[in-house]
Amino acid sequence: MLFVLPYPISAQPNVECPNVKQLEKTSLKDKDELVDALEEIVPDTYGAGDYGNFYSEWEVITAQPFLETVGQEKEEVYYEMAKNFCGEAVADQSWLVRLYFPRWEGKSASALEGQIFLAKSDETDGWFVWFRYH
Repeated sequence: MLFVLPYPISAQPNVECPNVKQLEKTSLKDKDELVDALEEIVPDTYGAGDYGNFYSEWEVITAQPFLETVGQEKEEVYYEMAKNFCGEAVADQSWLVRLYFPRWEGKSASALEGQIFLAKSDETDGWFVWFRYH
């Protein structure tokens, strides 16, 4: 006799929600600083592993605070994800960065674009990724 028990299977994302009390308030005025910080953040986030070389060239598609994504069809869905993962207070102090990786062209449609959720800590040395979607 075979017994089948329901077992929920779901992929849980690797989300490291920051403490909202440790986040620095930012605005669009901080965009250049964030884009500069990406020079270190992107290689640290994508460079490891067997496919790191495919992520060595990249371009910024979008870099904006999540609050600025409201009403933008392609970006607002990420704001909803951020709120769902870590709450509205964290999402409201975080940024969406969408990246294009040209070395994946013709090899993997899903790897062509990356999305990272970032915030700026007032207790450490600046910008950090708290979630990588792709």
